[in-house]
Amino acid sequence: MQIKRVKVISMNIKICIATQKKYRLPDDDIYIPIQVGAKVIDNNTGYVKDDTGISISEKNPYFCELTGLYWIWKNIDADYYGLVHYRRYFKKKYVLGRDKYKKILDRNYLENILKKSDIVLPKKRHYYIENIRSHYTHTHYGEHLSVVRDILKNNNPEYLHSFEKIMKKRSAHMFNMMIMKKKIFNEYCNWLFPILFDMENEIDITGYSKFQARLFGRISEILLDVWLDYKGYNYIELPVLMTEKVNWNRKIRSFMSAKFKGIKYDSSFNK
Repeated sequence: MQIKRVKVISMNIKICIATQKKYRLPDDDIYIPIQVGAKVIDNNTGYVKDDTGISISEKNPYFCELTGLYWIWKNIDADYYGLVHYRRYFKKKYVLGRDKYKKILDRNYLENILKKSDIVLPKKRHYYIENIRSHYTHTHYGEHLSVVRDILKNNNPEYLHSFEKIMKKRSAHMFNMMIMKKKIFNEYCNWLFPILFDMENEIDITGYSKFQARLFGRISEILLDVWLDYKGYNYIELPVLMTEKVNWNRKIRSFMSAKFKGIKYDSSFNK
């Protein structure tokens, strides 16, 4: 009796690793390292650059990793799209050992998850003594939230209830990390980027520090939850793996200064 071999077809998954420098990266074909901000930062990483094809590379100092998200949306064909950061990845559960890179989400693990859900997100970050609105207002500039609310009111009024609901929450999906099925990913990007482009026209960043000028990347973190709340899509959460240590002492001190002294954040908190 002749046994027929069944050919297993892998899912076409493309996850952008947003980076601006050469760095150790996971060895898995689902990942595409993309040098973001290539039009304004001339680093010879050898990775795909986000200033090719259809791009917004010049916006990277303000949009952060979103220029990589935009690039894969406009230039890559896949069944599933995703975004991570060279220092932040989705983490597999229950993997032991010291090598962090062996704990990073890989194809086999992800394909099993995608059989259960079309969306994968990082576990929510919790703000126990503040809500989303107050935390953003203390650490950045609260008027950004007023601007985005006005844009939604004028262009997407059906999202206003979800916006106000998210503002009152004490947890959120941060880091601009996501994996989505193509149809859903297209929906999200088609909704997100016009809002951010409208915000550009409304906000004068003259006098902002380089850190605070990245506001569009931060607002998008909040908008992801607004969009999800309105759409009602189900998702699966995974832990976040940091490849570099976070300076929690400085982060806590900076947060207390922002909350009680009105001193805005001025840098990231990686060691």
